[in-house]
Amino acid sequence: MIVFQKSLSFFARSYRKTVAHYLNLIIPKEASLLEMECGTGFLLNMLHGRKKMGVDSNEESISDAVSKNTGSDFFVGCGEDFIPPFPPDYVVLSDILHRVEDVQVVLEKIHSYATPSTRLVINSYNTLWRPVLSLATFFGLRVSEAPANWLSRHDLENLLELASWEIIRGEARILCPIDIPLITSFLNRYVAPLLPWCCLTLIFIARPRPSSSGSSKSVSIIIPARNESGNIAAALARTPKMGSWMEFIFVEGHSTDDTWEAIQKIQQDHPETCIKITQQSGRGKGDAVRTGYAMAEGEILMILDADLTTPPEDLPKFYHAVASGHCEFANGSRLVYPMEEKAMQFLNLCANKFFGIAFSWLLGQQVKDTLCGTKVLTRENYLKIAANRDYFGNFDPFGDFDLLFGASKLNLNIRDIPVRYRERTYGSTNISRWSHGVLLFKMLAFAARKLKFV
Repeated sequence: MIVFQKSLSFFARSYRKTVAHYLNLIIPKEASLLEMECGTGFLLNMLHGRKKMGVDSNEESISDAVSKNTGSDFFVGCGEDFIPPFPPDYVVLSDILHRVEDVQVVLEKIHSYATPSTRLVINSYNTLWRPVLSLATFFGLRVSEAPANWLSRHDLENLLELASWEIIRGEARILCPIDIPLITSFLNRYVAPLLPWCCLTLIFIARPRPSSSGSSKSVSIIIPARNESGNIAAALARTPKMGSWMEFIFVEGHSTDDTWEAIQKIQQDHPETCIKITQQSGRGKGDAVRTGYAMAEGEILMILDADLTTPPEDLPKFYHAVASGHCEFANGSRLVYPMEEKAMQFLNLCANKFFGIAFSWLLGQQVKDTLCGTKVLTRENYLKIAANRDYFGNFDPFGDFDLLFGASKLNLNIRDIPVRYRERTYGSTNISRWSHGVLLFKMLAFAARKLKFV
């Protein structure tokens, strides 16, 4: 009997350690954290968090948790009634929804004390594993439980929607739940992402569904410009008024034409408009964008490519999406509406569609067009991305993937904003199809190692 109990404990702990590994890929180290039905605090003790709280309806479990974990606060309560002393950044529901009497009531209760930045993290069993888990229980390898709620992915999505939660992304993890040296690590890290329907655990990340209203916010428009002299005046003239106030930040990037002179002239000719100008010291659009962000004072940060192939007239769509809370990262998509005949070459179009599919799989969110230059987010969220940039490093000369990967890592809600892609009216593209294409494949492999095969 003692050997049996030790074996049971070994399998349970092995599984929980694996779950903790994947939850820690989601939860930032600096976050405040609440785990519902935390039991003795075994999982909570392994999770990231600068301040951690656990709640459980079993008083004996909480007493045990208090005696074993000095770095967390524990409370006796149930999910339907408990209100934490302060709103946590992350709320974790780990393998408990199959035991909850009314899942919707619990989700609604958590929603009542959540803030717009709160993230709900749920991991639950994949229903396809029901026969396997039943056999494990029959043979004594798993603790017998009361009849469970076997919630499909659709059931979870539906209950979250009913409780006013918006799903950011979902992914399947853990192909092998027990610890077998070398084999378990290989299967869970490299094989599981390729066979998501076979995985034991489904992980969902959700945020409170935003209200439709949004206050007026200030806007900074960053315009990287290299050899774009003929577009500078149009960029200013064609941009509609947005928010409480606007500023334009032109960042010139080692042009061989008179772009810098055109930028200086437009600043002199329009003293009534807030226009900041600078020349980047580094190379590439990514460096230019970060230079502009460092000068920005607006609450919402926008990138407008100086070639104006994405019309400035479309920027209010991005503003309203972010200001209203419908998304936290607005990404332009040129692949929805028909584009002008010479706006994009056929091979470039095919490559853009391929990378859109590949990066959507990597990010766990739909991103139809990763290379559209127009991207919009709040200054607050950009600063969070910049603070966490060490995870990916300074690897991206374009700037698009630095922002997309950073937003995904922070569990920001990304939404495509369709735009009509136009032909250039001045100058020629700064993109090198073949060399930049090779670089994109390298970044795809890099992102896979950082986001999927972990």
